[in-house]
Amino acid sequence: MLNPKKYALLCISLVTVVLISAMGLSRLGHSMAVWQAEDPSIPIFVIDAGHGGEDGGTTDATGRKESEINLAIALRLRDLMHLLGAKTLMIRQTDVSVDTQGATIAARKVSDIRNRVRITDETPNSRLISIHQNHYPEEKYRGSQVFYSPVTGSRQWAESLQKILTTQVDPKNHRESKSAGEVYLLQHTHCPAILVECGFLSNREEAALLQEPSYQKKIAAAIACCAITQPEDVNEI
Repeated sequence: MLNPKKYALLCISLVTVVLISAMGLSRLGHSMAVWQAEDPSIPIFVIDAGHGGEDGGTTDATGRKESEINLAIALRLRDLMHLLGAKTLMIRQTDVSVDTQGATIAARKVSDIRNRVRITDETPNSRLISIHQNHYPEEKYRGSQVFYSPVTGSRQWAESLQKILTTQVDPKNHRESKSAGEVYLLQHTHCPAILVECGFLSNREEAALLQEPSYQKKIAAAIACCAITQPEDVNEI
């Protein structure tokens, strides 16, 4: 049997080749997911585009909001997951917050994050992928980094994805996956979960890359292929 990590790398190469016909293949993948909809053993990947609506997250030097880039990558990820026949659920598909109550911005942010946790936990056999962008006061920092929840399987999944992002997307990136620490979303969901900081918007060069469709596709392909090739670490928990 092919090693899951090697299979993920092969998968990324194949996805890159077939992107020219992605619309047709996405419909095929979506049909495959529909056929499997009644099988409770098949995981559902909850894709969370971080922030949204009045909460734009951080920004780059031009004022481009993190929430917009998160959503662009998340939508590409959804399409690629469908292409590969995986089942997905998007927490948001437009530039909106998912809060349901709160008289102040702070209160609505609390409602928003709690609703993301609730949606994830109410999804049967869920696996959470949260998409974000990083920021730091010094411009020199760059590179994607994957954070993992304390739930069994999350760390292995994050470590695998971190290696793939480094080898297939940005060989100059020497970051390592890390525990989620105090990240509320990952600390309070009960399924295997990762949060992907795709890059630093405070780094002008990387911020420009993160807005390029081709680079967004590379990130999405890495995440998608890694997600579906984790049978030992994630998908058989």
